[in-house]
Amino acid sequence: MSSIDPEPRRPEDALPEGSLSRASGRSVEPSESKPRAASGRSWPLNTIRYVLPAAVVIGGLVVMALGSENDLEGGAGIVSAGLAIYFLNWLFRLGTAGERERDAEEAARDYFDRHGRWPS
Repeated sequence: MSSIDPEPRRPEDALPEGSLSRASGRSVEPSESKPRAASGRSWPLNTIRYVLPAAVVIGGLVVMALGSENDLEGGAGIVSAGLAIYFLNWLFRLGTAGERERDAEEAARDYFDRHGRWPS
């Protein structure tokens, strides 16, 4: 142990992945340490992300196809609204991905503080 370490390391602090859990005595795999997302997305989420914008765009195209010359502008506005819905959903997903990356970075820094090495 070096004189730089603020506190001595305890053996129970350095449990490698796949080792026995202290509380239950059973093996803990890395995937069990975090809640896993469902393999398939829920249907309401898919509806908001993909079906709603597609329906609005298709509605705008129908208005453009079946209407007069004035309806072309209205249909284009409806298509634009559908595309806006899709891209706002995309921006929201992009923002939440950044939050997950920050959380992972914070967890890695906490691990480094406890164990003195960067997690692999």
